[in-house]
Amino acid sequence: MPPPADIPVLRMEGVRKRFRAADGRDVEILRGIDLTLPRGAYAVVTGPSGSGKTTFLMVAGLLLPPDAGTFRFDGRDVTALPDRARTDLRKTAVGTVFQKFCLIPGRSALANVELRFRYLSDPPADIRARSLAALDRVGLADKTRQPARLLSAGEMQRVAIARAIVHPPTLLLADEPTGNLDPASAARIMDLFAALNRAGTTLLLVTHHPAWTAPASALRLTLANGLLSPTPTL
Repeated sequence: MPPPADIPVLRMEGVRKRFRAADGRDVEILRGIDLTLPRGAYAVVTGPSGSGKTTFLMVAGLLLPPDAGTFRFDGRDVTALPDRARTDLRKTAVGTVFQKFCLIPGRSALANVELRFRYLSDPPADIRARSLAALDRVGLADKTRQPARLLSAGEMQRVAIARAIVHPPTLLLADEPTGNLDPASAARIMDLFAALNRAGTTLLLVTHHPAWTAPASALRLTLANGLLSPTPTL
């Protein structure tokens, strides 16, 4: 049974993350993140390059554990969750659109989407039908057999989105999803995200572009000096 609608998808309190630098120093990237992300929210986190946005996204997406603070995902305390349990939760609850797309160049668009089910036990016929439907949803019904290496950047991005949503996630994350796209392709991607959000998907997107287009109702935050704060209204 899913958690009640009033339970936030994410609740972070004082979350910190550090890494060991090449010179042996401990460098704290996240210095005390506080964030409550309601179910169905559309959140955009901006900040300059090197501000820790990707690290923040990896913690939010259960790819990295926090070093301190508390983190609840969908009402469950995941602060100190073991790697295996975090992986199991991520497989079904989190969809991620990586900055570099992370497609297999020699495989078709359809095969790349089907990889989302690699460690799940869904029937093959169901996997195929759902993957085709996801590609149709992102406007690539005519590119299902095209090898990823022959797709445009915008098409590869849409394949990555289809892979992230083919198994409906509790939370959809995207890291700089329009960073390598021309303005027209970027606008199409943003329209797609808005449509997914209207259909009920909770979104958390990060970018270094402050002028990034998002719905007026979106929660806008800035990551700087390892802390999140509301983005100032211009």
